[in-house]
Amino acid sequence: MIIHVVKPGESIYSISQLYNVPASKIISDNELTSPYRLTPDQTIVVLEGIRQHRIAPGQSLYQISRIYGVSVQEILDANPQITNPMQIYPGQIITIPSRTKKLGTIEVNGYAFPNINKEVLRKTLPYLTYLSIFSYQVKPDGSLISIDDEPLIKAARNAGVAPLMVITNISEEEGGFSSNLAKAILTNEEIQNTLIDNVIKTLEEKNYYGLDIDFEFIYPENREDYNNFLRKVKSRLEPLGYIVTTALAPKVSGEQSGLLYEAHDYPVHGALADHVILMTYEWGYTYSPPMAVAPIDQVKRVLDYAVSVIPREKIFMGIPNYGYDWTLPYTEGTAAKAITNTGAVDLATKVGAYIKYDTKAQSPYYNYYNSNRKQHEVWFEDARSIDAKLRTANQYGLGGVSYWTISSYFPQNWLVLNELFNVKKLL
Repeated sequence: MIIHVVKPGESIYSISQLYNVPASKIISDNELTSPYRLTPDQTIVVLEGIRQHRIAPGQSLYQISRIYGVSVQEILDANPQITNPMQIYPGQIITIPSRTKKLGTIEVNGYAFPNINKEVLRKTLPYLTYLSIFSYQVKPDGSLISIDDEPLIKAARNAGVAPLMVITNISEEEGGFSSNLAKAILTNEEIQNTLIDNVIKTLEEKNYYGLDIDFEFIYPENREDYNNFLRKVKSRLEPLGYIVTTALAPKVSGEQSGLLYEAHDYPVHGALADHVILMTYEWGYTYSPPMAVAPIDQVKRVLDYAVSVIPREKIFMGIPNYGYDWTLPYTEGTAAKAITNTGAVDLATKVGAYIKYDTKAQSPYYNYYNSNRKQHEVWFEDARSIDAKLRTANQYGLGGVSYWTISSYFPQNWLVLNELFNVKKLL
């Protein structure tokens, strides 16, 4: 795998000639919407695959290895018929392996809404271990607001992907995560029992693999109530063979203040849950100043704390599958527009913007002027930033990664993931 950063004046044809890979393959692999109009600093993932080389007169394996960017030993490993590297001959055809070596096996979770495009779901499922279907909203009496999840569960299981039921404290009345709703559940044992009974009934009837609890903005005084609720859920679900996952705010210390953070007890979740999903995104968000959604330096601060109190193999690092488009000058309270990663590149091409790359945040961005001469700033993800995030997960020895969300198909993400890791399947 090569992550090629487009230079001014380059074309798909010149890139294909550079790597000796057909232009049609590059276009197909990246699902390029404007293949003959590339933007400077746009990324193109080039999958070399397994190639054949006909040895020229006087060529040595060392010379061939330099041509393809692989080692002599890697060529020998791919060609067991060569018993003596000094005894090769002109016209002999040998196999050239890919220069990218797998880092290992990883678990991958993807969040999806019930209304996800079925073709996007079909193309994404091969790269997932778990499909977390978002979400069953908890009601104050412990009942659940049902969702149309059965088509997704069936598709997931047919693809060998484990479907996870997601419950949230999103309130019908408030339209977002509700601290009061969480308090009503977590401080009433009878309501908790009703809720868990309803969860188990749904898990059994819908053929789910496990449960993901995403309770956010819990009052700090309900921290231990939430811990006790997790203990109760785990004690009820584990004997039935269901796994329990929790979603955690991106904390950098156990003492971090703020309504989003204080009630999320990393050590307790790490001890009880089968996995924890760290929501390592939204530094740049709808109402923030322009910046990377998941700057790698900030992500690493969260991971540094997380691995100190949670077993590494239980941690899934969150990865955003989106970006934002801000209008400048930024004014507090104004909203950025969400944009897909492929949409960000298409927009850059349309407006003639040159993409830049922030090496500290490990994230691409660019500026442009719209038709009303308003300046904009766009931050998003590309193959480079995804590569950096996946290698960070490997560096920290994490059990997996989790995408929020898989609603839009981002081909380069899955190309990079598939080149770096084998995805674990449980079904």
